[in-house]
Amino acid sequence: MEMEGVARSSGRNGAGMEAVERSSGRNGAGMEAVARSSERNGAGTEMEAVARSSEQNGAGMEMEAETRSSERAGAALRSRAEVDATLQTAKLSPAELLPAVHCLSFGPQAGGGECCLLQLEPGLCAELEAGRSLVIRGEKDEHAVLCSKDKTYDMKIADTSNMLLFVPGCKMPEELNADPASCNIIHSQIAGFSKNYWELRRCRPKLKKLRKLLMEDPYEGPDSQKDQTSTSSKYTTEDLLNVIQASEEEILHQLEVIDACKIEGYWRILDFDYEMKLLSHVTQLIDSESWPLSKVPLCACLEELGSLEPREMIEHILLSYGRKYVDGGEVFFEMREDKICRAIAQMLLQNAIKFNLSEFEEVWQQSVPEGMTTRLDQLQGLALVDKSSRPETIFLLKVEDLPEDNQERFNSLFGIREKWTEVDITPYIQDLCAKKQTVGALLTKYARSSMLNGVKVFNSRRPIS
Repeated sequence: MEMEGVARSSGRNGAGMEAVERSSGRNGAGMEAVARSSERNGAGTEMEAVARSSEQNGAGMEMEAETRSSERAGAALRSRAEVDATLQTAKLSPAELLPAVHCLSFGPQAGGGECCLLQLEPGLCAELEAGRSLVIRGEKDEHAVLCSKDKTYDMKIADTSNMLLFVPGCKMPEELNADPASCNIIHSQIAGFSKNYWELRRCRPKLKKLRKLLMEDPYEGPDSQKDQTSTSSKYTTEDLLNVIQASEEEILHQLEVIDACKIEGYWRILDFDYEMKLLSHVTQLIDSESWPLSKVPLCACLEELGSLEPREMIEHILLSYGRKYVDGGEVFFEMREDKICRAIAQMLLQNAIKFNLSEFEEVWQQSVPEGMTTRLDQLQGLALVDKSSRPETIFLLKVEDLPEDNQERFNSLFGIREKWTEVDITPYIQDLCAKKQTVGALLTKYARSSMLNGVKVFNSRRPIS
């Protein structure tokens, strides 16, 4: 659902704002937003459309709401004498109030539930003022999030004990004339009201679904019969924006992280076996040509390997496993040793439940290109070493295969292993850390610590079934 808004600022020393949104339908309905700033002197954001003030510079403003059906029917509006009589009944001194009086009545279309308030931070106000859109994303079984161009926010309803009234053209105290001679009465109609508003809280983008969708139909190469006959869905950027709960920039960044590429206008992930086939072509060529790993020429690779695989795929594998740079007008790649070693380790581990650690390290080192050195720290978030077994073993455990929800992630990890050291568990939970949150803070919330043979370990706070 896309929301376009008009923001008006009138606050002092701050940018708190009120937003009124109108919803028309579900699942993608349009939404209009009107934002009004009313923060004063750095105070908190005010969300009330109608306020009663009696302490501003010794003066105040009285606002009254008429709900009687006779006024709705167009009966005579209140006179100054009636207003003064009401003040006397309420034991309020006119001298302590601003002379102008707002008399409010419910308009013929006023009602609750038709309008909603959306509390926005200054950065989102600026988005609306610049003419950009905010988008609400989520399918029927998902909790809605609001996305700007580059951020994602959780949406939660906050109740308020004060009735919030929507009054078009309502003037605030500082906009009214304080001259006692100007005892004017302003008649305004209430367009709507609400007892709650939407709060926004910055959250992690929900990107787990992105890889899951693309892995439904991985690309196995131009000669694959499966790719030619597949009926699985393929996704453009626009398609992904409609189903992934994240901002556009966050989605595009994640596509780069998972090494997705565009093929015939659709985002695809390479089948792992096909990816390893492409990487093998490149590393064998580097070895046969005796090129340094820090300077692999793009043109020569395309020329030599273009007859074996599409040139676009050769360049993609170089981009995935190397850093591109230009020297003397020619494009080169510096191959990323850690990523290549990690991919080869995954290839060795994917078909074994567990692997003898010492045997694995020997085979792994023999399998990587000459000049590269393997290290266990290259496998963080990919494989886990079991030091309690004899002999020690290693097995595949990919962080991308674990649940995205915090509690579910910890339940899954403690189901795999009862007690974890901080060093072992960190690669599997650090992506859960919110802004300015540490791994230690996560462990304090979701795990219980104890000492085991002089080493601090963590186990679940709740029983794991």
